[in-house]
Amino acid sequence: MSVSLAPRLGVTRSPEELQALAEQGNLELGSLTDHEASAAEVIAWVARNFSMTTAAVACSMADAALPHLVAEQLPGVDVLFLDTGYHFTETRATRDEVQRALDVRVVDIRPGQTVAEQDAEFGAQLFARDPGLCCARRKVAPLQDALGGYEVWFTGVRRDEASTRTYTPLVTWDERNGLVKVNPVAAWSFDDVLAYAAAHKAPVNLLVGFGYPSIGCEPCTRPVAAGEDPRSGRWAGSSKIECGLHE
Repeated sequence: MSVSLAPRLGVTRSPEELQALAEQGNLELGSLTDHEASAAEVIAWVARNFSMTTAAVACSMADAALPHLVAEQLPGVDVLFLDTGYHFTETRATRDEVQRALDVRVVDIRPGQTVAEQDAEFGAQLFARDPGLCCARRKVAPLQDALGGYEVWFTGVRRDEASTRTYTPLVTWDERNGLVKVNPVAAWSFDDVLAYAAAHKAPVNLLVGFGYPSIGCEPCTRPVAAGEDPRSGRWAGSSKIECGLHE
């Protein structure tokens, strides 16, 4: 069962203070150096500098490795699920299992319009005609609104996923959303994620076992063949490689 909860409102520091903290953290953790901190060390840094009520984890529900990692040190943390209205049944099932199995609070973030309302204004299948606009309305804008209640957010962005992510830092100042952005598993591989999930019994979307290493909305996601880029199944047939959340 999907339950909607309101994001916590825990912002207490100014943007200037948070930006300075992000810059300090990136240096402390040796981001993009030979002495880079581990994922657990990155989360420990967040736990020292932020309270659980000011932190959120963004999760696409492809797997729950990141929510599990964060909850180990920030139990009860909010996990933000972008409920776009276009998800696979398996993704929704993973969302429910994450809420059941982990010490987290799943928060469903929904767009301002239902799919039917969007279709009425823009025409059916906006995702096929203008995927950038569809993502902006159903992902980027809702998440931006939700993040206003936090000081720091965790993402599962990895450097091996796409050329646009090669130099992803461990900690950065997210200018657009106005908070600290933390990428604890930036140095991990897809195999590392699955190994962690298996070792800790963290939920994994059933579609991962059917050739979906990266899972987005059902109309815009296809399986990936052996040897293909893991994100090549997203927006297949178009030049789009990012939804806009991490650009």
